[in-house]
Amino acid sequence: MTDFNAIQALDREYVAPTYGRFPVTLVRGEGALCWDDQGKEYIDLGTGIAVNTFGYSDRVWAEAVEKQLRCLQHTSNLYYTAPCAELARELCLRTGMKKVFFGNSGAEANECAIKVARKYAMERKGPECFYILTLVNSFHGRTLTTLAATGQEVFHRLFNPLTPGFLHAEANDLAAVEALVQKYPVAGILIETVQGEGGVLPLEADFVRGIEALCRREDILMMVDEVQTGNGRTGMLYGYMHFGVTPDVVTTAKGLGGGLPIGACMMGERCCDVLGKGDHGSTFGGNPVACAGALSVLDRLDEALLASVREKGAYIRAQLEGAPGVESVTGMGLMLGIKGKKKSADVLAFCREHGVLCLTAKDKVRLLPPLNIPMDLLKKAVSVLKDAFKED
Repeated sequence: MTDFNAIQALDREYVAPTYGRFPVTLVRGEGALCWDDQGKEYIDLGTGIAVNTFGYSDRVWAEAVEKQLRCLQHTSNLYYTAPCAELARELCLRTGMKKVFFGNSGAEANECAIKVARKYAMERKGPECFYILTLVNSFHGRTLTTLAATGQEVFHRLFNPLTPGFLHAEANDLAAVEALVQKYPVAGILIETVQGEGGVLPLEADFVRGIEALCRREDILMMVDEVQTGNGRTGMLYGYMHFGVTPDVVTTAKGLGGGLPIGACMMGERCCDVLGKGDHGSTFGGNPVACAGALSVLDRLDEALLASVREKGAYIRAQLEGAPGVESVTGMGLMLGIKGKKKSADVLAFCREHGVLCLTAKDKVRLLPPLNIPMDLLKKAVSVLKDAFKED
């Protein structure tokens, strides 16, 4: 079925209406390009919200996935598989972490991190030490617990009561964080180095380093949510690497899988042995096909690729900062938010009409293009963006 009206009607009748979909039906893609059911071509600057690391139908990724599919598509975690073990090894070697728990999403990775922090604190300080501190404007997932961790009231109001035991401090206000740590028995502090859903806002370096020092002093786990910022998106393998800190826990998902569901909770020296047999689990976590795809992604995230991400991000900023109708550009690497004088919805509509797909984050246009997007396509897309931001 390729008729847009028929697909839209089918979706409206049978799919839960939880998404504000754009009026586009995508049918195929290749690299940074995709096509709708009418044959219209688009340059995709959204990559499924930072998932398609190397764009659509990437040959290397697809071959790794297909090879594993023809060998072993799934087995329970009662057995060993090579892709799961090899991916865990590569993540640890690339980050300095010691152990990895695999799930299926960023929310699940963050749930695991929360459980690690609470068990770590319970064993060392007692059961009353269970609070998790996050930041205002953060986003950590849509389960009841990760919604409670999310520091945005707009996500809370329909689903109360949420899981108790979460505190929120203003970003970049170390004094506020320290005051909460002194008032409550805090088990872990969970941050995003760039608040993606909160408006693509990077944290200040001194604040991130201050969090690390506070966690060391108070024996609190420092946890970094790299669900969107991770896997090369900011121009480093993981966003925290820009700040020269060593977290105790790192969570990631999205771009690691390259298009298949995967989540990873990486644990460092202080807490790598906190979880024991039966403490946590996931039916699909560590799935060999998802892990094979992730291995092919991670293998190509070398310094040359990361340097190109930084260069392309700098190009976009140079073109858009100060451009007519643009008020500000925030973010890192190829994770950027552009605030304009026009409504972001109007900018997106103009871009779609002219063959470019973008996203939003709060009142900004958000860009998350493939990390290997060719410069000619990037320049073409940026030209459309510049026209889109111009005031009529």
